[in-house]
Amino acid sequence: MLRNYFKIALRNLFNNKVFSAINIIGLGIGMAASAIILLWVNYEYSFESFHQNKDRIYQAWNRTYSKEGINSWNTTPQTMALALQKDYPEVEKVTRMDWPSRYLMMYKDVKVKGVLTIVDSTFTQIFTFPLVRGHKNTCLKGVNNIVITESLAKRLFGDGDPMGKTVKVNNESDFIVSGVMKDLPSNTQFYFEGLVPWNFKVVNKIESLHWGNNSTTTYVMLKDKTNLGAFQNKIKHLRKNYDKESADWETFLYPITRLQLHGSFKNGVETGGRIELVRTFTIVALLILLIACINFMNLSTAKSEKRAKEVGVRKVAGADRLSLVRLFYTESVITALLAGFFALLIVALAMPAFNQLLDKKISVEWLNPSFVGASLAVIFLTGILAGSYPAVYLSGFKPIEVLKGNFKKTGASVTPRKILVVSQFTFSVMLIAATIVIRNQIEFAKNRQTGYDRENLVFHFIEGDIGRNYDLIKNELLSQGVALSVVKTLSPVTETWSNGGVEWKGKAADDKRIIDRFSGDDKVVQTLGLQLIEGRDFDLQQYPTDSTAVILNESAVKLMGFKNPIGQTVKDAHITFHVVGVVKDFVINSPYRPVNPMMIAGTKTSLDFGAMHIKYSPAK
Repeated sequence: MLRNYFKIALRNLFNNKVFSAINIIGLGIGMAASAIILLWVNYEYSFESFHQNKDRIYQAWNRTYSKEGINSWNTTPQTMALALQKDYPEVEKVTRMDWPSRYLMMYKDVKVKGVLTIVDSTFTQIFTFPLVRGHKNTCLKGVNNIVITESLAKRLFGDGDPMGKTVKVNNESDFIVSGVMKDLPSNTQFYFEGLVPWNFKVVNKIESLHWGNNSTTTYVMLKDKTNLGAFQNKIKHLRKNYDKESADWETFLYPITRLQLHGSFKNGVETGGRIELVRTFTIVALLILLIACINFMNLSTAKSEKRAKEVGVRKVAGADRLSLVRLFYTESVITALLAGFFALLIVALAMPAFNQLLDKKISVEWLNPSFVGASLAVIFLTGILAGSYPAVYLSGFKPIEVLKGNFKKTGASVTPRKILVVSQFTFSVMLIAATIVIRNQIEFAKNRQTGYDRENLVFHFIEGDIGRNYDLIKNELLSQGVALSVVKTLSPVTETWSNGGVEWKGKAADDKRIIDRFSGDDKVVQTLGLQLIEGRDFDLQQYPTDSTAVILNESAVKLMGFKNPIGQTVKDAHITFHVVGVVKDFVINSPYRPVNPMMIAGTKTSLDFGAMHIKYSPAK
């Protein structure tokens, strides 16, 4: 019987080639669009899922309370990891991770730039980043060892064996390759090309064990079957035992598998974050597929007059309604199957451009049993959904009404087909409206006034020998007329690398609000093209004390309550700064977010300078 259904269904498809092609193409395009979106959704859900012990790995976070609300953030003191490992038997392993930075790396005459970070030796034991050379338990045990990725090894050593070879970093320190790691997968938040052992910081006395220095990321792997809730309560007041200044700060653990999608807190409560975007696009994918199915239903029922005669003849010949329903379902499933193959072809052709658009590496394992099974399941369900109304509607024709030619109920004000048409247009309008809103948001971000002058302004990270030769580089650029001004800063003007609590006169004891940190040497306002409201720019030649000067933005002045900010003092990291200027708020992070209070500190900051900005001369 099933074989007969297939023969009849295929015959109907071939006898109506144009109609069938329209149905297959329409359904296929809808399925392809949905598939591409759902592949991205699956990619987002897969972040950090490849770690063998993913359900036991957490990131350490801080939490503080004030009258303004609850603040939560994930940069911790470098010494917190030691306390967690020493004081809590539930902790199996702990690792710290410094901020990844770009370094100049040399092997003989080969020079390349690579992103390195400093971690504890347990990093390769906690996280599943497979080594192709070396052993995960010993590769970072030394002081001057380095583990590099396969791609970095290829750039440095070509096809040669990298193990045991010496690499010079930033023309300063020699490191011996003790391991080669597979390139990091795209579905991870980690980004590095090389790992250096934390012992390097210890031996070179650049480790900071001050509890007030929240400058690193701490990861914890708990022992199997540890009660997370009980452990959270146990470590809640960890800092109270070590640091009186942060005695009211709380410590908690956050699962690494939730960082990508859920790691956003508002007033101490997890508020979603990227998961909301993922959920939105999941709904969009389902709506697109639903529109394609409704379109299939409407096209199928549009040929009701021709199919009605077929149904009438079959019923007269003895066919019952159930057998006709099976026939129409078979026809719709075959159509969906053909549309599915067409959709997969579109996906294969579109994925490179889609990855380029998103700057991602979303791959499709075409022969993976899970992918094949999921694809067939979606195709089958789509066929059932798309064929549901035609099967019920067409199989319900009565032979005698068909022969009389009055099987259509033309007088009905509301019919299922009218509902389907209205629904299709409603969903389409919703998607078009959402597209317009998103486009307007993007245009808003592109056209929003940044508060600084981007014309002829470029930045370069301070890496390799740039830090040591900064003054020479700056003088050369200025003397040759290539640049109008040059300034070194904590971070690029597009990013915030540091924030924290700052003290000022009149600040309430329970005020724990955070201020973004920026820094610069000479002419930071002039070089970046900031808009000065009060006071002046940094000028170390005329005012040597500008090394402890600070420039505030409007939001910081409002937060501190300064009516006459020039001459006021603020204290940060035990350094007292005097206010010499106020600038208009400028966008330094996402253009979709409000501007935070910010202080631009002088050269006597406790933070390292990470970037240099150059204002090029238009004449060059």
